[in-house]
Amino acid sequence: MVTVWEYTPGDVFLSMLWFFLFFIWIWLLISVFADVFRSDDLSGWGKALWTVFVIVLPYLGVLVYLIARGKKMGLHATHDAARREHEMRSYVQSVAGTSTAGEIERLAELQRNGAISEAEFQQAKAKLLA
Repeated sequence: MVTVWEYTPGDVFLSMLWFFLFFIWIWLLISVFADVFRSDDLSGWGKALWTVFVIVLPYLGVLVYLIARGKKMGLHATHDAARREHEMRSYVQSVAGTSTAGEIERLAELQRNGAISEAEFQQAKAKLLA
């Protein structure tokens, strides 16, 4: 039986290190499985083979996956983040909307710059006020 007096600071450090490594391992497994299943460039058979490989030989499977598809993992994460940001921005813009007065002011500025004619300005203004 280990008593409190036999559990040294070095043992505490090693316990924390093992816990940290275990946490990283779980995070890597989740990241690899998430990337396998969100990859559009892998067929169903490819996804199944990677899944079986990672389950049967976990350490080797994750290591090989990171070497073989690590760059694509980064690209998938970047594309997903950009897509989520675009969806969020479009949602906020659709909810916030723009005021009619602001749109008419923008149209007047376009008319002053010569980008649209007087008739186009009146047509767009009537459409906004309708």
